[in-house]
Amino acid sequence: MFDLKNKVAVITGASRGIGKSIAETFSKAGATVICVSRSEEPLQILSNELNDTGGNASYRTCDISDGESFASMIKSVVDEFGQCDVLINNAGVTQDTLLMRMSEDQWSKVLDINLKGAFHGCKAVMRPMMKKRTGRIINISSIVGITGNAGQANYAASKAGLIGLTKSIAKEVASRGITVNCIAPGFIKSDMTDILSDQVKEELLVRIPVGRMGEGNDIAHAALFLASDEASFITGQTIVIDGGQIIS
Repeated sequence: MFDLKNKVAVITGASRGIGKSIAETFSKAGATVICVSRSEEPLQILSNELNDTGGNASYRTCDISDGESFASMIKSVVDEFGQCDVLINNAGVTQDTLLMRMSEDQWSKVLDINLKGAFHGCKAVMRPMMKKRTGRIINISSIVGITGNAGQANYAASKAGLIGLTKSIAKEVASRGITVNCIAPGFIKSDMTDILSDQVKEELLVRIPVGRMGEGNDIAHAALFLASDEASFITGQTIVIDGGQIIS
């Protein structure tokens, strides 16, 4: 169940956080994992770790905000492995500040990576997936894309855009055996949350009914399901994984 053997999965933002958890989970499920990020060293370390534990992993460096770079990267994967079965658009950045102080550069950088990057990825994998008449595209959004958040107008806009992008592309490719879905994480433990004070963490936990922050694996397991054959009848959906925060 949820077996990804003989599947090739490309994961952006794989060097840390949620992306790294997805890469590890997919590797354990038997996928050939292509780890993608801008920085080579952490990708090399991760790929070696996955291969040392019996996985089949390699890596590519790529600026996903550049359409030609993304297309070239996907082409190299298809040329080497003959297919690209799963794309996880996970890479993202923040440039937080109140709108009245936000520069156009801060707005553009977040939208270029978080939203335009996913657009480039979806477009790049479309032909190889349509040729095989099967494929899984999973976009990592955020509950902020649903609720909004003060000081994150650019980030929220990019994540809300991912939800709309997901629904639209899902309608375009459903007849070709390709599903397109979205995951919207809540607060997930990361390098950023580790530096928060105990008081701030307590205030966050009060807003989460299950009483804890999420782990990378909480997102990775949902991505594994959506990438599997068992999820072939699910498309155009946004799965919120936030411990109940959005309903509290």
